[in-house]
Amino acid sequence: MLGFIIERRVRATFDGLSRGDYTTALEGLAEDVHHVFAGDHPLAGERHSRDAVRRWFERLFRLFDLRFEVLSVNVAGPIWNARVAVEWVAHVTPKADAPYDNHGAHIIRIRRGRIVYLHAYEDSQAVVEACRVMAVAGIAEAQAAPISD
Repeated sequence: MLGFIIERRVRATFDGLSRGDYTTALEGLAEDVHHVFAGDHPLAGERHSRDAVRRWFERLFRLFDLRFEVLSVNVAGPIWNARVAVEWVAHVTPKADAPYDNHGAHIIRIRRGRIVYLHAYEDSQAVVEACRVMAVAGIAEAQAAPISD
């Protein structure tokens, strides 16, 4: 039963992100969440608070439009310490570059109903290249330092 409930929430969250709505994602985070996004670009780095993740999402949607296809959601562990793996394809449209598909996964840890760890594994080089093209097109935030705290 727990797996079904978590899968439904995960899919709803990714549906929201596909509409540019990250509020559901933020609501599920612990205040001291650990958020990791790999690479060497403005979205890379680690954040350790819900507020920093909010600022990260704001930047994400200023730079990109996204539509996610969730391929699978796997849930393991007890309700007080669940682990979730989400495999997805993101159909990505940068604000100044050609659309592309990015295949990836999230590893999520949930403790007592709140996400405490969120790590995205994706093609970070595709993000680097899209940010490079946006920076050349004059989008300053595409070359900004990563958001961290």
